[in-house]
Amino acid sequence: MYPAERHKWLVTTARDEGRVSVTQASERLGVVPETIRRDLDVLTSRGLLTRVHGGAIPAGFDLLGDQPLETRDSSAVTEKERIAQAAVDFLPSGRGAIILDAGSTMARFAALLSPSSQLTIFTDSAPVATSASTHSTCDVQLIGGRVRPTTQATVGNVEQFDRLRVEVAFLGTNGISVDHGLSTPDVDEAATKAAMVRCAREVVVLADSRKIGAESTTRFATLDDIDVLITDEGISEHQLKALKKAGVDVVIV
Repeated sequence: MYPAERHKWLVTTARDEGRVSVTQASERLGVVPETIRRDLDVLTSRGLLTRVHGGAIPAGFDLLGDQPLETRDSSAVTEKERIAQAAVDFLPSGRGAIILDAGSTMARFAALLSPSSQLTIFTDSAPVATSASTHSTCDVQLIGGRVRPTTQATVGNVEQFDRLRVEVAFLGTNGISVDHGLSTPDVDEAATKAAMVRCAREVVVLADSRKIGAESTTRFATLDDIDVLITDEGISEHQLKALKKAGVDVVIV
């Protein structure tokens, strides 16, 4: 196989699956790992990929670590607004109880609550709590704990969430993949998210397509734990088929 053919395969695989590993590429393309590493370095220098441990991810796809909330809030704005709007359809009727996770998409979702809504909302995010209480008459309860400056989420509150039982938990994630499930960089925040999953009858994940295929450090849920994923049209056909095969109801907006 010529270098140009390898390069095309590497870039296409990274875009379709969220990442490409040296081991995977070496086995599929029949060349030694050192050749793949050199190929990835070349593609990185051309701005087509970004090198990560063990492989590469699409260029501009820096979702494996924390980013400040204000930085994330200004990215993929149109997609996040459409995802938030679609999530409204999954709100329970009447006086049901829900969880709203922290995050820029979740704050947009909270702003779309009906002014007459009488839901009980539990959240680990002061910005989300403020948005929900400003735009609705919901009973908004902020679960306390140590505030993580990056995400503005409270952590160290697993026991409080474990005492709850809600109809729907609306969650965000740094990455979602078939192999690793849903993941986030911080161990404490992952523990809080896992507790949210445990206390909900239904779990709805709001994640723009850049996060599909990404894997962060700490898993907080498997695909079996979630019921619905709301994402945008940027999801690849490969990822869509894999998620549906895993039993996830994928809503594309």
